Amino acid sequence: MSRIAVGAAASVLVLAGPLPGLRAQDLTPRAYLVTPIHTNAVTLSDIYNDGNLDFEGAVPITDATARLNMPLVAVVHSLSFFGRSANVAATLPYGVGHFKGTAFGTQTNAYRSGLFDSVFRLAVNIKGGPAMDLADFRKWQQKTLVGVSLKVVAPTGQYDPTKLINLGSNRWSFKPEVGLSQRWGHWILDAYAGVWFFTRNPEFFSRNQYFPDVQDQTQKPIAAFETHLSYDFRPRLWVSLDGNFWRGGETSLNGVENPATLQKSSRVGMTASFPLTRRQSVKVGYADGAYIRFGGDYRIVSLAWQYSWIGKPN
Repeated sequence: MSRIAVGAAASVLVLAGPLPGLRAQDLTPRAYLVTPIHTNAVTLSDIYNDGNLDFEGAVPITDATARLNMPLVAVVHSLSFFGRSANVAATLPYGVGHFKGTAFGTQTNAYRSGLFDSVFRLAVNIKGGPAMDLADFRKWQQKTLVGVSLKVVAPTGQYDPTKLINLGSNRWSFKPEVGLSQRWGHWILDAYAGVWFFTRNPEFFSRNQYFPDVQDQTQKPIAAFETHLSYDFRPRLWVSLDGNFWRGGETSLNGVENPATLQKSSRVGMTASFPLTRRQSVKVGYADGAYIRFGGDYRIVSLAWQYSWIGKPN
């Protein structure tokens, strides 16, 4: 790839994290589910992303594709937060990715394998879900829930400032969010609204043969909206229709903003949960781009196994 092509790509390729738009594409039904205090869960997941990278003519790169497999482990613990139901979660993802693209008639391939940035989340119910032990929870019935959460993405992933494509982002990300969950019998409607904020990446594609100096990258916030309509067949057996929309995220390189990097996109999908035993369940999901204005247009298939239990720490 020529220096001109690499320079143009560098101004836009890294958007909402290590891969274009990947983080903003979250589709998570029942994110504000109330559980008894001292509930614990360990989840092993595998998420497969396959699709195009759409640059809308912003750079001379065509036929860009990404194929990324992301196994991860997540742990969740519920607790009482000033008398309200709350939970904390930590997620450690790994990534194996293949990337292709053509610039000025030259095809370039890239392979990456390593840790993604780790993710931490605190969610607190502020209406409709007081902290409850198992006995009280069995008598409780959900109606209207309102919750707030803060998600933090720490720069612990694999990052090499000399490379253009990385699994880690070399910056912190924060997403405050408010969520609403309303139940009518077997039906549950979820809606969330949040904003992603990003710190500066002080070494973006730097100290290499193309850019021997240090480059500074910043990104504007991304507003994200998400909704889910799910149906309970019986406890822990449910299906959900999912959709989201996100907008924003223009990037600046060395203080110069590129307005062509505005993201304005939407995804739709479906999720289903199946109980295996009293403590085990499996969740499967599929999502595709409904409208992708800029960034990654991925088809996403996910499979997760969860083991949960209730127990007060000794």
